[in-house]
Amino acid sequence: MGDPLTGGPPSATEFAEAIAGFATGVVILTVRDGRDDLGTTITSFMSVSLEPPTVLAAVASDSYLAEVLGRRDRWAATVLGAGQRVLAGRFAAAGRPSARLLLAGGPHHRGPLSEALIAEGGVTALECETRRRIPADDHLLVLAEVLATDYAAVEHPPLIRVGRRYL
Repeated sequence: MGDPLTGGPPSATEFAEAIAGFATGVVILTVRDGRDDLGTTITSFMSVSLEPPTVLAAVASDSYLAEVLGRRDRWAATVLGAGQRVLAGRFAAAGRPSARLLLAGGPHHRGPLSEALIAEGGVTALECETRRRIPADDHLLVLAEVLATDYAAVEHPPLIRVGRRYL
């Protein structure tokens, strides 16, 4: 572990191990880029402000999704429900295909404001518009105003990730 006497930071592996115990919700972030639809599973997502309604999402800065979010302002975030583990895994897989193919087997629709694909059956889905992009080391932080709540089914238990597992 990082040296507490010298104040040295932990290694990336040590930090990943330490932070794995922090429980987070699981979100699928989707964006339409011309004729294609992209998406990924993220666990770095949070509410920032109620007025105006604002959220923050983090994506790997070297990803194609970060590149697309650099030129497309509107996107969607679906907070997954406990029964959507398989969907979370599909969107987290390396080399994944288009979001259209990943959602083809289940109920989904296109958000009217973002044009992004939105999985149905989650806890909630938000359509967002980027206000600021903030480079943060190996991630891009995307600060966005929530344009609309596509649906809210708060009676559904959320999908949680902790200890590198979905609960």
